[in-house]
Amino acid sequence: MNETLKRSISGAIYIVLLIASILYSTESFFILFGIFLIIAVYEFCELVHLNKIFPILIAISAYGSVAYLSVNKIKLSQNFDLTLLLATLVVSIKCIIFLFDDKKTKIDAISRYVYLFGYIILPFIIITKIPFGIKGYNPKIIIGIFILIWTNDTFAYIVGKSIGKHKLFERISPKKTIEGFLGGIIFAVIASFLISKYYIEGGKIAQNIWIGFAIIVGLFGTIGDLIESKFKRIAGVKDSGKIMPGHGGILDRLDSVIFVAPFIFLFYQILNYVTFS
Repeated sequence: MNETLKRSISGAIYIVLLIASILYSTESFFILFGIFLIIAVYEFCELVHLNKIFPILIAISAYGSVAYLSVNKIKLSQNFDLTLLLATLVVSIKCIIFLFDDKKTKIDAISRYVYLFGYIILPFIIITKIPFGIKGYNPKIIIGIFILIWTNDTFAYIVGKSIGKHKLFERISPKKTIEGFLGGIIFAVIASFLISKYYIEGGKIAQNIWIGFAIIVGLFGTIGDLIESKFKRIAGVKDSGKIMPGHGGILDRLDSVIFVAPFIFLFYQILNYVTFS
């Protein structure tokens, strides 16, 4: 089987599994992302050379507790959500500093655990909060976010390959270009308009909110991809794992969404204080 066919088949299986699990039920959504979390923790521990047993147990305990409460419609306080968000954002900022620090070629022991919790485990918990609105679980929200990420990634590649001349971050990802980065955001914004109008079926307010989502996805999704690339570069590997033939590991597939999630959730919190006329 050639590489292109292998990549196409594994990619199609991933997308079908993802969308079917999100649409089928709240329980299947939590189960799938719980499995993704365990694999992501395993892959990250491999990258930074951490013992895997304790991190996986912590991930299962933290994620399982939040999933149980959510499935049984037991609401946690807003202070819990804000504390979770703040902790994740602090680590996200640390990740950005790590990305731009040219001298950082090793990761100390404390930072490995900080990244494990704030870059992997907590973002997965935040992802599970994104589809829950006033009326409960709405799978269209998380599917819409994934569509924006896929649109941004696809058109960043197409535009970059077609007209890209100026490197975005050559020392970490030589193939990424500024033209591709901007092209990805533009097409994500176009996709956000279509999602809000024909999939979410919202009005002008929904369209503006989804344009905001598209910009966040384009900017922080790209940063998330670069951060994972730096972890792999330091580890001296091409992919985070081999679970998806032709694509690499789960972290390779979800690097954008786990970094985007806290900023989407932050956007949610800001919207609570905005009055639309």
